[in-house]
Amino acid sequence: MNLQQELNKTGGFKNLELLAKQVVEGFIAGMHKSPFHGFSAEFAEHKIYNPGESTKHIDWKLYAKTDRLYTKRYDEETNLRCHIILDNSSSMHYPDTADNSIDHLNKVAFSALASACLMFILKKQRDAVGLSIYSDNYDFYAPEKGSERHHQMLLHQLSAAVVSKSEVKTTETYKYLHQIAEKIHRRSLIFVFTDMFQTSENDEKLFEALRHLKHNKHEVVLFHVFDKEKEQFFDFDNRPKRFIDVETGDYINLYADNIKDNYERAVNKYFTDLKMKCGQYRIKYVEADINAGFDSVLTTYMIERQKFL
Repeated sequence: MNLQQELNKTGGFKNLELLAKQVVEGFIAGMHKSPFHGFSAEFAEHKIYNPGESTKHIDWKLYAKTDRLYTKRYDEETNLRCHIILDNSSSMHYPDTADNSIDHLNKVAFSALASACLMFILKKQRDAVGLSIYSDNYDFYAPEKGSERHHQMLLHQLSAAVVSKSEVKTTETYKYLHQIAEKIHRRSLIFVFTDMFQTSENDEKLFEALRHLKHNKHEVVLFHVFDKEKEQFFDFDNRPKRFIDVETGDYINLYADNIKDNYERAVNKYFTDLKMKCGQYRIKYVEADINAGFDSVLTTYMIERQKFL
């Protein structure tokens, strides 16, 4: 059964864990074609051997297959603490989809499924994961834990975010990022899923908050979630349309072709400035186009995990 069939069977995101499992297994199955061939073993019961460690737990059979040194992982090991932050503001519910099919995910559904994929891998690696969700309020917070009950609770919260009704409301991302930063005390790998479409704060306040997330030697990855075709390239037919700001309710009536070039220039400049600012503050910036699949998210995780440990 493929992802689309599973979505149809469950009526959407009711079985988020199974969807995440299928996405991750599909990604791992394709890894033999990528530069990361051999890493798939680490997702289950192994970790890469670090020079200086005892050699008694090295899996020599796996070394013969991959030409890389791995040691076997044991139940009591927890090598990573991860905190996932999900922006559930009104703009994240674009585009408005009736069923959130796997081929037509909106931004919050993409982010929730991507988060579930990361959680699936973290669970396999017996690592601890926490979750924060915000909109116009700090909607949910759970500290980093590794139990099955905790894992199921986080999946439930992600599913609830996807099916929550999009309302016209603004968000102050920087305020909630500061609050989240104050709650994460032990060194963690932090993933932020947001479209970076804000209404009330300026860029400096937002980046001050992102810098705050990096205190205590945390590593921060910003997944910039957007619909590249519509939100970057403004690819609409040239019929009169009403464009509505879902966070303020403001709207404008226009022909798309009349502003397409100016819009693209402005948005591309914003994206470029965003990347440069992230580089300046040593925040990992990753484009996450909702129509491009989950490989960029999972590949980034693999790379950042190796750097973090």
